Amino acid sequence: MKALVMGGTAFVGRAVVERLRGNEITLFHRGRSMPGLFPDFEHVIGDRDDDVDALKGRTFDVVHDPGAFELRHVRFVAALDPKRYVFVSTISVYADHADMDESAPTHSLENAENARLSLETYGGLKAACERALDAMLPKRVLHVRAGLIEGPHDYDPRFAWWLRRVAKGGEVLAPGDPNATTQFVDVRDLADFMVTTSAIGPVNVTGKPVRMGDLFDAMKNATGSNARFTWVPDEVLVRHEVGPYSEMPFWLPASLGAKPVPIDRAIDAGLKLRPFEETVRDTWAWLQSDWASEASVRENRRMRIPAGISEDRERLILEEARASHPAKG
Repeated sequence: MKALVMGGTAFVGRAVVERLRGNEITLFHRGRSMPGLFPDFEHVIGDRDDDVDALKGRTFDVVHDPGAFELRHVRFVAALDPKRYVFVSTISVYADHADMDESAPTHSLENAENARLSLETYGGLKAACERALDAMLPKRVLHVRAGLIEGPHDYDPRFAWWLRRVAKGGEVLAPGDPNATTQFVDVRDLADFMVTTSAIGPVNVTGKPVRMGDLFDAMKNATGSNARFTWVPDEVLVRHEVGPYSEMPFWLPASLGAKPVPIDRAIDAGLKLRPFEETVRDTWAWLQSDWASEASVRENRRMRIPAGISEDRERLILEEARASHPAKG
């Protein structure tokens, strides 16, 4: 099988390449992130923004595309007319986060044709890319609607921030309710699914709901920390204008009405999920060994999301929380 991986040297693309071994693999990337990775495979250097000539006239059985955000990014690859296109989309395409069934309405972004990637346009652009791909390659596209993706080689600093904060120990601001849930998928499980499934159309691909209290305990166990978690209610965090998923990664206030993402279709289509504790443990081990050596990946990412709250902000909010006698866990 001839496979084209867009990118292929960073996180999701890297995991996909690992699982495609044994096939004829071509990686298309800018040559900036981990350029020496996978020397045994074909590397085509270019930039999907403005330098794509090197792929013209090529044919592929499957395209794995973990990094497209704008319409021009997917249209030139779809024009290669692959037999199958695996597009990493996002659950942020849904217009209402209280309704994230695969059949639910998705965002419609005004002037999507000319829009550029930002935190505000992210979900709408991914939805526009899905529609463009279906128009060009009907019944040949798998839209992998991922949630949070975690695991070794993650260039997003949010999970790493939490692990380091818990490892530091002491009193730790734990956001919201320990019984609230979050969801994430291990990048290795995501890549296995992308490479092995025959599913077509939109599929939510994330993990099963995990209690926040269990996630924090797993971080404490993995890091050998003496952390003490002070659970600060949503209303206190909202009053202090703490940024969900940025200053407090994995936290969303219950008032936003988000519900667990249904993943029945993914499970039926072959998604296998490892214990979340394994993801936590392996990510911590990777942070100790390879985080610094993979700086080029973080430096060249297309979108940056702030990660973590400052020590001063955490101290201020914890003082208020202690005065309110919150539960500890």
